[in-house]
Amino acid sequence: MFGWPLVALAERAFADGSASNLWQLLDGANAAHLLWFTVAQAAASTALTLLIGLPLAWVLSTYELRGALLLRVLVTIPFVLPTVVVGVAFSALLGDRAPLAGLDLAASVWAILLAHMFFNVAVVVRTVGSVWSGIDPRSEQAARTLGAGPIRVFRTITLPALAPAIASAASVVFLFCATSFGVILILGGGRFNTLETEIYRQAIGFFQLPAAVALSMVQIVVVAVVVALSAILGRRVRATAAPRYRRRPRGREWPVIGSILGVSGVILLAPPAILVLRSVRPTVGGNWNLDGYRALSESVNGQTPLDTMRYSLLSATWATVIAMALGLAGAVAISRARGWSGSAATVITMLPLGVSAVTVGLGYLVVLTAMPREVSTSPVIVPAVQALIACPLVIRILVPAMGLIDRRLRQATATLGAGPLRVWWTVDFPVIRRALCAAAGFAFVIALGEFGATSFVARPDTTTVPVLIGSSLARPGSGNFATAMACSVMMLVVTAVVVTLIEVVRREERGGEF
Repeated sequence: MFGWPLVALAERAFADGSASNLWQLLDGANAAHLLWFTVAQAAASTALTLLIGLPLAWVLSTYELRGALLLRVLVTIPFVLPTVVVGVAFSALLGDRAPLAGLDLAASVWAILLAHMFFNVAVVVRTVGSVWSGIDPRSEQAARTLGAGPIRVFRTITLPALAPAIASAASVVFLFCATSFGVILILGGGRFNTLETEIYRQAIGFFQLPAAVALSMVQIVVVAVVVALSAILGRRVRATAAPRYRRRPRGREWPVIGSILGVSGVILLAPPAILVLRSVRPTVGGNWNLDGYRALSESVNGQTPLDTMRYSLLSATWATVIAMALGLAGAVAISRARGWSGSAATVITMLPLGVSAVTVGLGYLVVLTAMPREVSTSPVIVPAVQALIACPLVIRILVPAMGLIDRRLRQATATLGAGPLRVWWTVDFPVIRRALCAAAGFAFVIALGEFGATSFVARPDTTTVPVLIGSSLARPGSGNFATAMACSVMMLVVTAVVVTLIEVVRREERGGEF
């Protein structure tokens, strides 16, 4: 499913021999500058995300706080929001006459970095936090008893234990920032382009397919290196089954915790709040109205935004079924592989997570044009492409949970005569059932918010809400902007409900990176 569109894209681009010189194509597309900016903004975004995410991971993994479930929901929602919605939110927050217009960040690269930080802080909090909460506190207590100060305890005991998880989280965040599409497309405004947006521009704007494919190859190499590095670092991150160690804050700890939660709250709440505000007041300084919400039931090209939402929910449901079937099989293969075969399997299954969604979507468009109409117009196409994007995250959630399964218990059950299906049901399933529910929930919201690949394969009768938001923003007029804002709020509400259910299901779960 992943290799087929990429091979078809390469064949289409180079079949006529006109694009035989790869270096000329890369030079003509200014690939060196694009690669430099892609890596630089991704590295800066990763550093900024770690700066905000690590203190929040420390608070959530160390202290017992009221409202911790709500805070985890707020942290997770940005990660599963459509990138186009995140871009719109920061544009509305930093643009002309916006609440933060005085900072003069709208025309700078800082807008992109802040949006990436908002989008990816959940990766750091969940990946590092799950390891932090499993560190045995007795080692830290023994060091303090021997006279070590808090900084020395952190540097000599806590940080070495967290280092693999921090490195793994950083590599994943870097990957997401390097392949970000909707955020760069909206906040870059043509001034800042990465490999991802230039692939889209070359393919759709100029229809220069050879140049788009050449840039895709550069991006695939970068992604393969980062995924391989992430797989190597991830092998050192151990899923823990230790009891959670959380306590109520004491004395002077409250101001520090309050400062961290205050800064994090502003960062996490400001973008959703501006979306809600602009949905009822589309024009800055204009009238308050509900025109955007009224437009949800008005037909555009024979379909209303509410019809689009119904199709999006149906498509995301089928995509979840496909992603869970493929992801479960992949997770079982990875968890039972050993040595380099395990690392190779991890890289292969995680590669779609980083490869350009635009490239995948463009490849599927090329594949479908060569197929019979009954196939190319099938309603299965959209959920199949969405499942391909969601599948790597399903694997990433399930593999650590499968690491907690007692292999000796599985072997003993099989020795007593139980078949493979009964062994899985009685031994494996009780351990991974919460992870399965979480994986299904994340697959659903990822599919629901997928924009890059879906924009290539969606037809008028299979348009999804993110594609509708993108097309509404491309049309002039405050009415279209109000509709886009109302659709964004609708996506925000659905995403918040699903993420809340995930957190309730996983509340007592131990281990796992995400």
